[in-house]
Amino acid sequence: MRKHLVAGLLGAAFLLLTLSSFQSLSAAEGVKVAGDVAPLPLKLPDPTLKGTPDDLPTGPNIEKLSDKPRPAFFAPKGVTNVALKKKVTVSEPKLISGTIEQATDGQREAFDEQVIEMRKGTQWVQVDLGGEHTLYAIVLWHDHRWLQVFRDVIVQVADDAEFTKNVRTVYNSDVDNSSNLGVGTDREYFETNQGRLIDCKGIKGAFVRSYTKGSSLSSFNCHQEIEVYGLPAK
Repeated sequence: MRKHLVAGLLGAAFLLLTLSSFQSLSAAEGVKVAGDVAPLPLKLPDPTLKGTPDDLPTGPNIEKLSDKPRPAFFAPKGVTNVALKKKVTVSEPKLISGTIEQATDGQREAFDEQVIEMRKGTQWVQVDLGGEHTLYAIVLWHDHRWLQVFRDVIVQVADDAEFTKNVRTVYNSDVDNSSNLGVGTDREYFETNQGRLIDCKGIKGAFVRSYTKGSSLSSFNCHQEIEVYGLPAK
C-alpha cells in the first residue's frame, strides 16, 4: 500500500510540474491557457515575392527579422474580427491612394490596390466597432509589399470617437515621443505577411486608433488592414 501511495504522490507531483512548465511556456509565448480557449481564427496573407534588401535598418529598438512563424495566440472560443467592414475614419481625409474603407475590408495581400497611402507626419486610422467589445487581440498590416519598419506605431483603444474617454495605449514604439503621445516601450519591427499581433488582455473599448509616422523607406504613411478580435461586452 505504501508503494502505491508513494507512486501516487510522485505522479501528482509530476503532473503539477508539467502543468506549471506548460503555463510558464505559454505565458512566455503570449498564450492564454485558462478557461475555454482556442487559437485565434487568423488567416495570414501570402508573403510578398519581393526579395530582402541588403540595407535593412538596424538599431537597439528594432526587433531582429525572423523567418519563424509566430506562436499560436489563444483567446476565448467564439472571438471574431469585430472590425470587419466597420466604419473607418482617418486623420487626413485626402488620401494619396486607396479608400478609407479598405482598412477593414478583409483584404491585406501584398498588392498595390490594397494599400491606403497617407501624407507625411503622424497620421492615424480609426475603427468604430459599433459598440463596446471585450478585446483580446489587434492585428495590423501597414504595408508588407516591401520589408520596412514603420515609425511611431501607436495603437490606442477608447470609449468615444474623439479619444477623450478611457483612452488606453496597447502598443507604442515611439521611444522618443516624437508623436507627442507618450514615450513608448515597445519595439519597432519589420513588416511581413504575419502583421503585428497585439495582446489586448481582455480590455473593453468601442474605438481603435492606429498611428504611424512614416517608415524606413518613405516619409508617407500606409495601412493595409486592421483586425480586432473580440466579443460584444456583457
